Parts: sequence; C-alpha cells; structure tokens
Amino acid sequence: MHRTPRPRLRGPAAALAAAALLGGVLTTGATATAEAAPRNEGRLTDLVNPFIGTQNEGNTYPGASVPFGMVQLSPDTGHNTGYDYGENHIRGFSAVHLSGVGCGLGGDLPTLPTTGDVTETDYAKYAAEFSHDDEKASPGYYRVGLKTGIDAELTASKRTGVQRYTFPATDKANVLLNAGQSLHKTLASKVEILDSRTVRTAITGSGFCQDTKPYTVYTVTHFDRPFTTSGTWNGDTVTEGSKTSSATDARNGAWLRFDTSKDRTVEATTALSYVDAKGAALNLRAEGGRGFDRVERAAQRDWEDRLEGVKAQGGSDELRRTFYSSLYRSFLAPNIGSDVDGRYTGWDQKKHRAVSGKGTFTYYQNWSLWDTYRTQAQLLSLLAPRESRDMAISVLRIDAESGWLPKWGYGTVETNIMTGDPVTPFLTNAYQQGLLKGYEEEAYRALKKNADGVPPTESAPVGREANAEYLKDGFAPYIKDREHAKPGDSDYDHGASATLEYALSDGMLAEMARDLGHKADAARYEARAQNYRKIFDPSTGFFRARDASGAFTGPADPAESEGFHEGTSWQYQWMVPQDIPGMVDLIGGKDAANQRLDSFFAYDKLLADPAKTAREVWVNGPYAYYNADKYNPQNEPDLIAPYTYLSTGQPWKTTDVVHAALTLFTNGPTGMTGNDDLGTMSAWMVLSSIGVFPVQPGTDTWGLSTPAFERVDIKLDRRYYPRGSLTVSAPGASDTDRYIQSARLDGAKQSRTYLTTDDIRSARSLSFTVGDAPSAWGTSPEDAPPALG
Repeated sequence: MHRTPRPRLRGPAAALAAAALLGGVLTTGATATAEAAPRNEGRLTDLVNPFIGTQNEGNTYPGASVPFGMVQLSPDTGHNTGYDYGENHIRGFSAVHLSGVGCGLGGDLPTLPTTGDVTETDYAKYAAEFSHDDEKASPGYYRVGLKTGIDAELTASKRTGVQRYTFPATDKANVLLNAGQSLHKTLASKVEILDSRTVRTAITGSGFCQDTKPYTVYTVTHFDRPFTTSGTWNGDTVTEGSKTSSATDARNGAWLRFDTSKDRTVEATTALSYVDAKGAALNLRAEGGRGFDRVERAAQRDWEDRLEGVKAQGGSDELRRTFYSSLYRSFLAPNIGSDVDGRYTGWDQKKHRAVSGKGTFTYYQNWSLWDTYRTQAQLLSLLAPRESRDMAISVLRIDAESGWLPKWGYGTVETNIMTGDPVTPFLTNAYQQGLLKGYEEEAYRALKKNADGVPPTESAPVGREANAEYLKDGFAPYIKDREHAKPGDSDYDHGASATLEYALSDGMLAEMARDLGHKADAARYEARAQNYRKIFDPSTGFFRARDASGAFTGPADPAESEGFHEGTSWQYQWMVPQDIPGMVDLIGGKDAANQRLDSFFAYDKLLADPAKTAREVWVNGPYAYYNADKYNPQNEPDLIAPYTYLSTGQPWKTTDVVHAALTLFTNGPTGMTGNDDLGTMSAWMVLSSIGVFPVQPGTDTWGLSTPAFERVDIKLDRRYYPRGSLTVSAPGASDTDRYIQSARLDGAKQSRTYLTTDDIRSARSLSFTVGDAPSAWGTSPEDAPPALG
C-alpha cells in the first residue's frame, strides 16, 4: 500500500470513532448523513455504504461504477485522490478513480453543472458548495444537491458514465467539461464540439507519486437534448462559439448551455477509451442511449448479483453493513481496459486485440500488485474466477507486449511504485487456483525471466531491481538514495523488505515449477526461498538490512530499523509464509515466537479491551508505519501476521487478534483501516470475517479462524468449483463464544487449521463448533499450515 507521507496529504480529518467488539454496537462518528441511499427492502445493495473510507485517508470514492468498470464517475472535492468527506465543495464529477490509492491519480474530465455566465475556468474557483445532508450513494448510483440549486445524479455502465442534472428554471443552465485539470498532471488536452449534442476530448496525463510515462484517455460525451449555445476556454480565456481548443499543461475545456425554463433536466453520457476516439465512439454506441433510469437499474442489478454470491447470516446490522461494503469495494478493480471491439492499448503503446489462439478475453488494467496479491487476488479467484482468469491473462499480455511483467501498472503504463516482486505470487495464485489452464508454460516462462533477471535499461519496468546482488549474495543490499535511472520506488532503498519479498516469491515459484515438472528450477527456487535467513541478525533476533559490503546496517532496535518498505523489522518478522516453521526456529522456537507475537499484538491489553487496543495501541495515524513495535493493521506487510499463531500452536489467538482488527471497519467515513489499495483492505475484512484466509499468498493454502457470522453461504462458479457452493457455519458465534472447539469438513473431522483449494472444490460445508474458552483444536504440530518445499 503506497502511502508516502508528503506535505500535501492531510492528517486525520476527524478522530477515529470508537467501536465495540463484533456483534455489538459499532459507533460511527460523523456518519448520520453519509449513509447508503434508501432502496427497496431486502436487497444486499441496501447494506452498502460507499462513503466508508472517504475520510482519514481511506481514499475511497462514493461515486457510481459497476464491477471492474472502466468508468468510476465520482465527485472530486480537492483531495489528492478525489473525494474527502471533510470538504464541502465539489469541483466536478470526473470519470476515473481508483479505490484507496495513496497518491494523486485519475480525476479525468471533471464535469460540473452551473448556472449563469461562464467566467471562471479553474475548477477550484467555480466549485459548487454542497452539504452531506443532501447527498446519497449506493452501488452504481450517487446523488447530491448543490447549493446552486442544481441536483446532480450519477450512474455508470462498464465503459460509460451517465449524469442527470436537474436545473432551476433558467435560460443559462451550463455543463462544464474540464479537459485540462485532473488529480494528477495533465500534460495536454484537446476538446472538440462535434455537433449540438456531442463533445469529444483527448486527455494526456502523467503521474502517480512521481512522473511516469504519459498515457491518453479519449472521451465522447453525448447529451439527450441539443444545447442552445456553447464555447470553449483556454487558460483564462472563455470564447463563446468556439468549437475546438487545445492546450499543453494548461486549463482547457468546453461549456454547453441549455434552456431549462420548461424542461429542467439534462442527461449526458460519457464513454471512455484508452485506444482512440473511434473506441470511445464505439463504446458510446454499444452502451449509451438507454437513459439514466435504465442504466441505473442495470448497475444496481449487476451489483446485487455480485453481492448475492456471499450471503451472511448472524452478526449485528453494523457488521453486515461493513461486511457488504467491503465486499462491494473488493469488486471495484482491476478495471476493464479493452473497448467493446476488443481493442486495447498495450504497454508498448501499440493497439492490440484481446484475442489469442485460446479465444477472446477481456483486457484489464490497473495493477496495485504489492497490495492485491495478499488478499484481493485470492478473494476474486473464489468469487469471480472467470474475470480473474482474464486478469491473469492480461498481465501475461503485458509481458508479451512490453517485454516484462508489471509491478504497479496504471492504465497503459508502468509506475514502478512499491518494491519486491509482487507479480510472482499474483500469477502463481492464479495458477494454483486453476485459472491459467492453457497458459501454464507461458506464465512460467515469464515468471522465470522475471525471477532470474533484471529488465533492460531501455524498458520502463524495474522488476527485481536488486536481483543481481540477490542472486550473487542472497540478499538485496540496502543502499539509501542510490541513483537509479527509472522513476518509481527502488528496491535498494528497501533492501531488507525486498529480500523478504524476493524470497517469498521464490518459494511460490518453486511450487509452480515443481508442479510443471521443472525439477531443477524448483530446487533452485526452493533454495532461494531460504534467503530470508541471510538478513537475520542473531545479535538482535530480528531481520535487519545489510549494506553493499554485507554488514548489518541501521539501528539495532527493530522498532527503528531501516530498509523496510512501509514498516519495521517487527512488522516484517512474520512475512515468511513460505517457511513459518523455519522462521520460528530462528527466533528461538514456538515459546519465544509466541512471546514475541503476544508483545507485538499487545495481547494482554487486547483481551481486556479489544477495540480500544486496536484503536489506541495498534493504530497511530493513517501513515504511521515506521518507528513502531506493534501490529499495524492498516498496512500490507502485517495483513498475514495474525495468522502466524496457526503455526505456533495457539490458533485461538488468531481469532482474538482478527476479531479485534475487524472492529476497525465501521459504517462511516472514517470506517476504513488505512488506504483501501484497490480492494486489498476490504478483501482482508471479507476473508477474515468468513474465517478463510490465504495464509500463503501465491499457493492454494487457506488458514482458518472463527467466522464473524453464524453462517456464510458462498456461491462458486461450477466451471472452477464443481460443487458450486461452500457453506461456512459457526452456530452461536458471538463476542464471547468465539473459540473453535472442533471443525468438520462435509461432516468429517477437520483438525487442521487450514484448507487447500482442492478441499474447497470438493466440499460443500465447513462447520465449526465454538465455545467461550480456547480448546486443543488445531494445536498439534501436524495441524499447522506446512512449510513449502
């Protein structure tokens, strides 16, 4: 999760709300007016609150989209990622947003209705005031009443966004299409008024935490009625009657005027394409022209179908709301990148078609892999395997077309944000879940090239930047502020965590190599998976960065360690999923490991007051991930940590920690723990609430803990999961009765603290008997998730 502190980022906008344990009342602070829009009774979409995470740097957006849609039509209030609940002016409703990113990104084509003469061209100056009292949102729908007297409604299809404005009676009702301002750097823009109903734009932008190679998004906007007059602006100059305007790094846009003296509503449909103007026109023709209400109903049905894939029973109303809101956010990305005709722009900046010898597919883009490989990829493999297959194929196309696998891709470009080798566990997960049939060897070749080399100097990706040293010495050296030619984060700046990430990926790739019969490779990668040992400092008992000469470097205190990306040695101690038993032995065995885990989680305090411990001991601010010796549930390196107890003979403590962390998810603007990072934190919440979690990301191993609900029915795609469903039940589960006494898989005793994907494919039910005290369930060594190899 990239959340680089920088001056422009706000601190917490409001204090985090207090929360009780699961099943109790979760207070939500300033949430009374930030609720899901009232819909028909009995629908799961009624439970979703799109405002969760819009304050205190959750960086979510409340606007309209459909699952994995190319368009995310949402209001921008001036926050670096779009919407901040603490603001009260909307600059426009723009077409592109990503849920939970930590740097300015998207915000293309902010569109705003106004009245009167058009005199201002800076959206910060013509922004419209609004109140949360007159604002509602639900999946696929957003509405706000502006203080200008205009009501604005938003909805979306896969490749279009639809806006409906209700104006006062006036002959000067305007719609402003701003092509020259966004949430990141706009390098160039062009607007063209094609006829009395249609406006076309091309917007070239760059940036995500730093400058990147540019990309272009094409749009065409069609109105349901002709405008009476129109014009453009360029810089400060507004020109009535002008039909075209181009600008470089300057304000640029078009304005359209309507007479709403009698008919007060205006609808506008905007289609996107990352290919060309033709693609935008084709997308508009295929998905436009249906009218706002029809599009909104279709979006709502699409979301209802998605949410019905997981039906949870029991738990409080507040828990159900946070659960389904998290499930909703888990389906927001990656995003469709191909047009309706199958064309897309590849990372070689050439046009391609989403077709291969194995058939057609949908091309996806936006890859926050350092985040999503840990939770969201696995959740989607269960709930959306067909889309997940296309997502994995899309990543392989990036390699085929650009010459290397991605690290953090936005649109049609690599940003090189974050470190390590996240694409390997992402793709090995797809392989282990059976999503790469027919592509196994192609995927393996790409992963092997990535694992054994470094991208050419002339290519955009950095890949495993420190791989030469890692392959030679067994570790990535920590070389602070080392110059590197490519923009983005550097593995050398985070040598210790990069070593752990490389070793994790080697372990996952070894499993895939072994399955495919590449025995020599498997042995080599399996040996490299033990490289985590190379940065273990026996004098401190913790992982520690090593410099280019091999000497341990940085403060000896693991809470002040250097060379770890967004964390300390305390947090990275547990990120050895390929060999937890080996890591436990390094630090002195299970007793020593449990003592360290108890200290890390402040376990005694947690038992006394779980919610208070979570908020006052664990969480110290949305970007406070350094100088700490405690669990940070807001950041990716710690997502797996609570499940370490499954390997140390105390599985009940996993449940204690997980259920305490779940209290951080609440039904209000501050109800997200950290940046959502394209569904990563939301997927953690969903999986941990179900009680089935990917403890070895990149493999087929799922750790178990007590579900937060009494019953969860999961609908599975029979193409990948022949039984078609899995029911996870824990009758009587509550705040007090949360400890597993026994478990059964299709009625057979299940003493192991984990399942495999084959178990999920073959079983219909996983049932837990729970009680009010820990038991001996899962405490034998053979019950723990095994080390790889």
